[in-house]
Amino acid sequence: MTVTIPDGTPPRTEPVTMSATDPRRRDQASQWRLVWWRFRKHQLAMAGAIVLATVYLLAIFADFVAPSTLDQYDTRYTYAAPQTVHVYDDGDWGFYTHPYTMQRDPDTFEEKFAVDESTKIALGFFVHGKPYEMFGFIASDIHLFGPVHAGDPFYPLGANAQGQDVLSRVLHGARISMSIGLIGVLLSLLLGLLLGGISGYYGGAVDTVIQRVIEFLTSIPTIPLWMGLAAAVPPTWSSVQTYLAITVILSLLAWTDLARQVRGRFLAMRHEDFVTASILDGAGPMRVMWRHMLPSFTSHIIASVTLAVPAMILAETTLSFLGLGLQYPAVSWGVLLQEAQNLRAITTAPWLVLAPGIAVVVAVLSFNFVGDGLRDAADPYRQ
Repeated sequence: MTVTIPDGTPPRTEPVTMSATDPRRRDQASQWRLVWWRFRKHQLAMAGAIVLATVYLLAIFADFVAPSTLDQYDTRYTYAAPQTVHVYDDGDWGFYTHPYTMQRDPDTFEEKFAVDESTKIALGFFVHGKPYEMFGFIASDIHLFGPVHAGDPFYPLGANAQGQDVLSRVLHGARISMSIGLIGVLLSLLLGLLLGGISGYYGGAVDTVIQRVIEFLTSIPTIPLWMGLAAAVPPTWSSVQTYLAITVILSLLAWTDLARQVRGRFLAMRHEDFVTASILDGAGPMRVMWRHMLPSFTSHIIASVTLAVPAMILAETTLSFLGLGLQYPAVSWGVLLQEAQNLRAITTAPWLVLAPGIAVVVAVLSFNFVGDGLRDAADPYRQ
């Protein structure tokens, strides 16, 4: 826009800003910017993305965020009930909770935890607690939130059979449960793109062999196949080795759906004019597949991968719950659910099941919301 000034000063040109809804800006925007604009309008997808970002941050900094460490326990508080955190104290603002006291039921003579309202435990931020090493090399004893005086009992989500804080174990379990989905999907993505691309591009005998392998894998019942592969993991392996083995097992079983989708797209595009032009220009098969054909439906692949992550999380949780995946002392949401498989935990300590169960539900729903948002945003025919 040109502005003319009456005093004879030469006219100056001011930049014209355009909003995201301006047709001129939409015509000049890249594909990814258009996808982002459409994704922002999906409220559930944005909420899911915020929740997932929060969960991953909590998992990365679990040592600092958790009130206690994984090896911290107190058998005096076995199956202790969750403590309520109070904010307002006698006219002043401040965080505190009440400690436990043991009371004997006069009818059954069973000892139960009760709230001792005559005593208070002061709570605060950035308090000193049991030392830990963040990322394995940063030594510290500062915890985000907890009792001001180290050693006071603090179980916001209750305690397990060993007197360990359930909240801390859920936060540490998020590291494995949330990362195994990303790592597993990455491996299955590589297998799906490679085998599906080769199958769809070459066709013929190569396509027949790959499709028969896919049909064979998909015809086997999932849980028995998991059981057989998980049983092959030596029991003497460490938690890290078992974790890697479970990740590979899940990846070997999750690539078939993506491979079929990629094969269908490649079959539909291999006779397109831009593919023929690339071949006539001297491009090799790999360059044609990965530089010309694959980018044309990258947005679809991203949406499919996002929806596959929660399936990985549920698979790891199922294996660990059945006792075929990770085992103690490894900590994941599936391991926490497996530890709650006893009558006492179900009848008198339901928080042992609810805490990791709700975490799984929230993570899976968030991934599904984000996947739905990406699918709608990446649809080129959706306005």
